[in-house]
This record gives sequence, structure tokens and C-alpha cells, in this order.
Amino acid sequence: MADIGYARVSTRDQNLDLQMSALKESGCRTIYKDVASGSKASRPGLDLMRSYLREGDTVVVWKIDRIGRSLKDLITLINDFQDKNIHFKSLNDPIDTSTPQGRMMFGIFASLAQFERELIRERTMAGLNVARARGRLGGRPKGLPKSAQQKAYIAEALYNERHLSIKDICKELSIARNTLYRYLRWRGVQIGKVSLSSRPLLEESNQG
Repeated sequence: MADIGYARVSTRDQNLDLQMSALKESGCRTIYKDVASGSKASRPGLDLMRSYLREGDTVVVWKIDRIGRSLKDLITLINDFQDKNIHFKSLNDPIDTSTPQGRMMFGIFASLAQFERELIRERTMAGLNVARARGRLGGRPKGLPKSAQQKAYIAEALYNERHLSIKDICKELSIARNTLYRYLRWRGVQIGKVSLSSRPLLEESNQG
């Protein structure tokens, strides 16, 4: 059984020293690291660490956003650790799955992720119902394949709800950013005119 550290920064301009120092002070003898965006699917350091982990080990991170690309990704990863009897601990968040309190906090995170997914589904269906009520689903407008029209309606509904960022809408619909913009233009949506006080629908800053 051992404490295994994992550290990540988003660009080569950032410095791993703070995370590395904290992980070493916490007792990690082995630390894996990546220099990659949190949204990037390929992270060789994380993959190598996962192949090295053994039953009873504890994965330690400086903060939970260093290891998970999203809340859903984080929960999937920690569930995989738990299935293999591997613990997870964040030095700056109240999560330590080796303790009852830490497991409870992780359960709250998992519940929040499920709640968020249900809200997205509800907002999507509500937006589609409003569109149907306005008669906007009738016929087949030119300029977009029929197979893509349904996603365009969903994209418009999510965008107008102003609860998700552009990045999150693209992830939810499994489409590229330029495809989302094309869908919104096809629906006649004005892009980018969003109050700064609302949750981000404009491009979010590329942090971590």
C-alpha cells in the first residue's frame, strides 16, 4: 500500500512545483504528472499511473480539478478506483475515500452530477416543447441535413437557457464548436450577445 501522487498543469508555461511540493509533503514517494489541458482525452501520466496502481494504494492530488476533465469524468474515475479497492484523496478538497466522511462527500458529488444531468434533460425537453408550440419544427428548412436538425433544436434550447458554456453544450451534444455555431445560425440565434452576469455562454477562459 502506498500514496501515489498525480499532478497536472494545463500548459508548458505553468509550473508543477507547488503541486509536487505539496504531494511530497503529504508522503507521496511516487508522483505522476501531465502537462495537458483538463479537457484533453490523452494524458499519458494518468494512464501510466493507473497501470501502476495496486489494491490498497491511495491516489493523492492537490485539487480534484487536477485529475478530472469534468465532474462526470471525476466520478467515473473514482468509482473505478473504488472497484479496485484503491482510495482517492484530495489535499485541498474534503474528499478522502479511505474515511467515512470522505466517502460521504464523494457521494454528494455523485448525486450533484446526476442532478445536473437530469436538469439538462429537463431543460432540453422544455426548449423543444416551446419550439414545437411555436410551430418551429414544421417542414424542412434548407441548409441543414434532416439528420442534424434535431440536434440544432436541442442546441438552440440549451444555448438560450444560459446555464451551460459553449464547451459544455458541445460536450453534451458530441459536436465540434464550429458545428454548434452553424446550428445556431441555422436557427437564427444571435451568437455572443450574453450578459456577463449570467453563467458563461461565451468562450470560457482556458484554465487548467
